[in-house]
Amino acid sequence: MAEKTQPIVIGVAGGTGSGKTTVASRILERVGAEHITYIAHDAYYRDLGHLPERLRAQVNFDHPDALETELLIEHLKKLRAGKPVEIPIYDFTTHTRTERTRRVEVAPVVIIEGILVFVEAELRKLFDVKIYIDTDADVRFIRRLRRDIEERDRSVESVCEQYLSTVRPMHLEFVEPSKRYADVIIPEGGFNEVAIEMVAARIRGLLAEGLEREV
Repeated sequence: MAEKTQPIVIGVAGGTGSGKTTVASRILERVGAEHITYIAHDAYYRDLGHLPERLRAQVNFDHPDALETELLIEHLKKLRAGKPVEIPIYDFTTHTRTERTRRVEVAPVVIIEGILVFVEAELRKLFDVKIYIDTDADVRFIRRLRRDIEERDRSVESVCEQYLSTVRPMHLEFVEPSKRYADVIIPEGGFNEVAIEMVAARIRGLLAEGLEREV
């Protein structure tokens, strides 16, 4: 029997509220959850526990420096080597990491999702397939507004202020330009069933090729 092949690593990027998580979920449904390890870049936000609470919310969370991408790169290299990793668990209401972690085992397919996953060259090099979700700005804003109010205990005013002061400027500076690195651009996010099926079919094909090499 041949040596076990490395997992297929897929990066899914796009602006806030573009439908990245939805697309990743659709791919998971079509390829099979047992074949996929899913990791959100959001889990790697830096711990702000050293700052007073009033200052934590003022941090620019849409800048690459807000994320400990070097730890994600380390974890991804371990997964590619067949080793499990401990993923941080981040509390978005307090802007701190909890003491708990989530153990992630390697699977034939590893999906890394986040708005800034194509910005860092060192991280981009580890992706076999790069997918960018392209969705209109007004749709993305409405989705973010709903998410932050319902899931992160934010007020409408704070979400709007953050969007205008950091989210939109950082999207234009970092996220949108990173689209040029994508292998596949999917418009309309999770509603583009044709594009999602094409991507899923390609992943199934890569999985089949990997199984053949192992035999």
